[in-house]
Amino acid sequence: MSFFVKLNAISAIYAFLLFVPIELMVNLYRLSRLTKVNIDQMVIIIGVMSLMTLISGTIGLFILTKKWVNGRKSSFWSVILWFPYHVLYVFLFASIFPITYGGDEPGPGTGFMILALLILYPVYIFFINAAGLAHHGKEAPLS
Repeated sequence: MSFFVKLNAISAIYAFLLFVPIELMVNLYRLSRLTKVNIDQMVIIIGVMSLMTLISGTIGLFILTKKWVNGRKSSFWSVILWFPYHVLYVFLFASIFPITYGGDEPGPGTGFMILALLILYPVYIFFINAAGLAHHGKEAPLS
């Protein structure tokens, strides 16, 4: 597989890693209504699911970055390339599952949280790429 395809695959995974928690936050009221779970409990469930996604995604993307980019500095393009994939995911999800019930619209503070995530996420990607690049080729010593 070419480096270009690997870089785009990693960028698509980065986008999906952010897409899941954002969509869970945006659809809090819809999920609560459809599952008949109290909103306070749903907030806890979504927080735990988002944290699990972040932890497992960080570990998986660190390993994937270390394995696929072969120590190339051009892997830092994923700091920018994730965004078009994220827009595509959001557009597709909103097209397939539109909000038809007014009570399902997210609260006013959700937009600020999403903006903060979108601003800080490239820094997160940069650090994963830097760590993957720094650890490329280094094997753990046998005890």
